[in-house]
Amino acid sequence: MQITDNEILHIAKLARLKLADNEIQSYKKNLQEIIDFTETINKIDTNNIGETIGVNENYNVFRKDEIKQESNKEELLANAPSQDEGMFRIPKVIN
Repeated sequence: MQITDNEILHIAKLARLKLADNEIQSYKKNLQEIIDFTETINKIDTNNIGETIGVNENYNVFRKDEIKQESNKEELLANAPSQDEGMFRIPKVIN
């Protein structure tokens, strides 16, 4: 399929592009290369190729969900720049 100058101008109008005369040939060449590539892709026989969801057979590996006592409350609050009644105190963020 060959692209004409009129088709380029029509596409430019739809895209609300104002092309200069010297740009028409450049756009025409680029669009023609894209169409030629898609025609090449369309010729490939994919009848014996199965569906592919990913490039390999990996799947998500999750760690076992275990409850751990990492730190006590006093140790955690020791890192707080400010605390109040056993909780982190932060600056007001809403007026």
